[in-house]
Amino acid sequence: MYIVQIASECAPVIKAGGLGDVVYALSRELEIQGNTVEIILPMYDCMRYDHIWGLHDAYRDLSVPWYGGAVHCSVYCGWVHGRLCFFIEPHSQDNFFHRGCYYGCDDDNMRFAFFSKAALEFLHRSNKRPDVIHCHDWQTGLVPVMLFEIYKYHGMEYQRVCYTIHNFKHQGIAGAEILQATGLNQEAYYFQYERLRDNFNPFAINMMKGGIIYSNHVTTVSPHHAWEARFTDIGYGLGHTLHSFQYKFKGVLNGIDYDVWNPESDRYIPGHYSKDNLAEKALNKKALRARLLLRDVDKPLICYIGRLDDQKGVHLVHHAIYHSLFKDAQFVLLGSATGAKINAQFQHEKRFLNDNSDVHLELGFNEELSHLIYAGADMIVVPSNYEPCGLTQMIGFRYGTVPIVRGVGGLINTVFDRDYDQTKSPEKRNGYVFYESNYQALESAMDRAIGLWYDYPEEFRKLVVQGMEYDYSWNIPGAEYLDIYDYIRHKWSEVIAA
Repeated sequence: MYIVQIASECAPVIKAGGLGDVVYALSRELEIQGNTVEIILPMYDCMRYDHIWGLHDAYRDLSVPWYGGAVHCSVYCGWVHGRLCFFIEPHSQDNFFHRGCYYGCDDDNMRFAFFSKAALEFLHRSNKRPDVIHCHDWQTGLVPVMLFEIYKYHGMEYQRVCYTIHNFKHQGIAGAEILQATGLNQEAYYFQYERLRDNFNPFAINMMKGGIIYSNHVTTVSPHHAWEARFTDIGYGLGHTLHSFQYKFKGVLNGIDYDVWNPESDRYIPGHYSKDNLAEKALNKKALRARLLLRDVDKPLICYIGRLDDQKGVHLVHHAIYHSLFKDAQFVLLGSATGAKINAQFQHEKRFLNDNSDVHLELGFNEELSHLIYAGADMIVVPSNYEPCGLTQMIGFRYGTVPIVRGVGGLINTVFDRDYDQTKSPEKRNGYVFYESNYQALESAMDRAIGLWYDYPEEFRKLVVQGMEYDYSWNIPGAEYLDIYDYIRHKWSEVIAA
């Protein structure tokens, strides 16, 4: 099958969050399973050019219709760790992707509407006709809209679209100027509720809503998050739209790259180990303590790795630090704050705790250090307010680090409480889950985990092994996406035949 991914990120060349990891890792898995995959991306001035091999001209003179005129673009081609990527560079006074950043500009809606238009124009002009176009998040929500309303009349009537939503919070709310710029034009037509009109603002269009309505299949990044998006406020106003199109909406759990996250061969850790030989995990714990100047004592070591913001339950992250110390455990934090207020709070905590040899706060992100923390910690806390999928708990399992998570989103689909889960037999349980977003719930789960470590070390080791036995690689979700692609191609064939 020939698949084209259209996205605003692809790790490691363009990465602002989990979206970039998914685009790269899913593309790799689809290729491993025998498919041809190409990725179309914006050519940002600030992307990691050192991760691109063989960058060269692919299409020098791409003229993209825009506002009744046209914008001249160049398209470059190169390999990002084995993935074939095309980078679109517009030559206009707008400097859409020469901003020194990926997101956060006042005209982000226009920037990515242009990218969506340019990506389709490139496929059209270069005569690329993939079986499936897989696009991601609000930035590419207009791709299926323009494909159906414009490009199918220009030789692209056979292309099917899978649209994946990674974060419902950001939806691409825009005005009528987007329609004029992209050539969709007919305001009365597109401002109908059944098409692009935002569910709550009658004077705005919603790009993500357009992607849901016009694509052939819609996914989000875990089954439970799909339920949350339909029936709770996690859908951020799109619940009715998702309900109307529930027949083509499902959650597909993300995976992690088992080559990158592999304690048996990880180049960032001193001791390699597996579920059948856990002895060397202790060497990593010792190395982590030495690097961060923590006491080398007989205590459990608990970690948090991730952004420091409200989504991640930052108030519970803060409480977990002090509760760990109260329960005679050590704590390591690695993460950067997304807001000035939260950053100031944790900078204060870092100074306050600086002389405590049982805690270390590393404010920022360090890829190398994250591997050592996963390998050296006994437990990882993930107290998110909402978590579409979550990767840290999966990496924790891979490294034998027991997760303590709040029961939301993909955390519910991956972590099964050792003491209370009724869906798994005791030998299939792998962590600790709490549900309320308060200190008492977090403390209860942490107390059970720390108590097991101290009082029943063999049972704790058994829990570690049970977590490591789970397969959260891309092998299973990759196959699931291929089933979706086959389904929408087959469904299309039935419609044409009829």
